[in-house]
This record gives sequence, C-alpha cells and structure tokens, in this order.
Amino acid sequence: MVKYKFVTVWRIEAPIEAVFEAIYHSEHWPTWWGSVRRVVEVAPGDNRGVGSVRRYFWRSRLPYDLVFEVTVARIQRPVALEGVSGGELVGTGSWDLSQDGAVTTVRNTWEVGTTKRWMNVLAPLARPIFGWNHAYSMHQGGEGLARLLGARLVENTHT
Repeated sequence: MVKYKFVTVWRIEAPIEAVFEAIYHSEHWPTWWGSVRRVVEVAPGDNRGVGSVRRYFWRSRLPYDLVFEVTVARIQRPVALEGVSGGELVGTGSWDLSQDGAVTTVRNTWEVGTTKRWMNVLAPLARPIFGWNHAYSMHQGGEGLARLLGARLVENTHT
C-alpha cells in the first residue's frame, strides 16, 4: 500500500455553522462537488452521527474511479469532523473549521493509502499525477461550496 498525505485549506466568507453543515451532510455533495458522483448511506450511526458509514464514489480529471467508505469517528459541531476510511482508500480524514470575523477557514487533512494494485505499482512514477488529481478535486469542492453558500472563496490551496 502506498501512503499519501494531502492538506487542503479553504477560506470562505460564510458563517462557520453553514460551512460545517454543508460538509457534514455529505449525502448532498454530488449536487455541488463535481468529483463526487454518488454517496450512499451504509449505516446511520448514533443520534449525533458518530459511527455512521457512507460509501463515496469519486471521479476527478483522470479516468479512474475510487470507491471507499468512511466511518465517522468524531463530531464536534461546528469545528471538527473525523473519519476512518476503508476500501480503495484506507486511512483517516479530518475537517477542522475556525472562524475569524466573516471568514471561515476549513482545513481538510487526508492521510490514506491506496489498495488498488495498479495505483500502487504506478505510484513511483504517478505519485505527482495522483496528487495533482486530488488537488483538482479539492479545488472543485471549495468552489462548489462557495457557490452553494452564495459566498466568496478567499483561499483554495492544496499541499
């Protein structure tokens, strides 16, 4: 398994509560996030959503799909979401939010390993391309979130 760590920062002129709710309700992501093809609820979790499991179907610029499930491990409204992924991407992801005046900062950290054999075989050469593809998808997400909220996207960066 080849491991990756991606960090994305979105700074958006919108209330933290609205930004958190849009991210939390990932079943709606396909309506505003171009790379997300479908989200299926597998298990609902507790009354706060902890333990819920959703299956995500992604396709970005490169002609391959990724399918993985995320189990919600922690929710701290409106500042944090954490999950554990399994399937074609195995690892952890977190959303950390803060607000300074009218601007909400969202920091997404995605630390995963790929389980698709062809991706692992090609990783020594294709790692930069996979990173570019992830950045493209996250860029789409920031722009889509801003459109959804009728807000201005101040920053949309990826490392």
